[in-house]
Amino acid sequence: MTDLRPFIAGLPKAELHVHHVGSASPRIVAELAARHPDSRVPTDPEALADYFTFTDFAHFIQVYLSVVDLIRTPDDVRLLTYEVARDMARQNIRYAELTITPSSSTKRGIEDKAFMAAIEDARLAAETELGVVLRWCFDIPGEAGLEAAEETTRLAVDLRPEGLVSFGLGGPEIGVPRPQFKPYFDRAIAAGLRSVPHAGETTGPETIWDALRELRAERIGHGTSATQDPALLAHLAEHRIPLEVCPTSNIATRAVTELDAHPVREMVAAGVLVTINSDDPPMFGTDLNNEYAVAARLLELDERGLAALAKNAVEASFLDAAGKSRISTEIDSYTDTWLAAR
Repeated sequence: MTDLRPFIAGLPKAELHVHHVGSASPRIVAELAARHPDSRVPTDPEALADYFTFTDFAHFIQVYLSVVDLIRTPDDVRLLTYEVARDMARQNIRYAELTITPSSSTKRGIEDKAFMAAIEDARLAAETELGVVLRWCFDIPGEAGLEAAEETTRLAVDLRPEGLVSFGLGGPEIGVPRPQFKPYFDRAIAAGLRSVPHAGETTGPETIWDALRELRAERIGHGTSATQDPALLAHLAEHRIPLEVCPTSNIATRAVTELDAHPVREMVAAGVLVTINSDDPPMFGTDLNNEYAVAARLLELDERGLAALAKNAVEASFLDAAGKSRISTEIDSYTDTWLAAR
């Protein structure tokens, strides 16, 4: 079988489901932990591998929040954001919609305008210096309830930074019903933001239906359980509502038992627009290049198939038409050149 990893490494890509804090590399997490020695997060990058081994989704959230607690100053925010973009540039990621949970930072005492200035400074530097275009999705941490939803909405609507394009909902799904967040999504959508909640990762398809009906979702984060409902799959395919699929993440959090059991094959077979993403890559011992390699195996893709998968993410993004055309053309040119040289 052809080794597709060299092709994937050079393939221009877009990523739509990747978390800000969850993208902190072991080097950056260790540096932040050293800045804040009262944290229980290890300062040794090698020890972080054990720390990032999760027993279930609840344990993952516990560990994730301990890393969130390391982001305490605007300098921490700026460092993290720029270094995430640097890691993306190494993978030839041209465009990413980075999910940020700003209420977690303002709750910990970072002044709201200083937070916005830090992420925007990093965004502009990443585009100029690294060639990575970043946009933001501000998401509600579901486990923090309606108070966090109100704060997230305030930050997104009243202090909207230039790079903000969408509004999301993350965290645990069990015990956190989607409909309660409808008023906040209504306000965000009225302000021109796009709706991209997580749904159906650790709960059934009804959570996805709630996200569609109550939160007016334009894309679904994960959507793993969609294959349990043929009518839902048909609806997603007919209305071209993309799923942000994160295979390794689903295994790490025990949402799916093993990769060969991942429902991505059924999603594609049903005609759903599937995008491949890394979610919280260092925490799950992965990156976007690896996720494309996983998808290639599960979906039995060749170079043309991987290029089409990369273009799915471009199509499903909230990038402007000129930006979409630019990256899609680059994907086609890269693929044609690669195959001609084989």
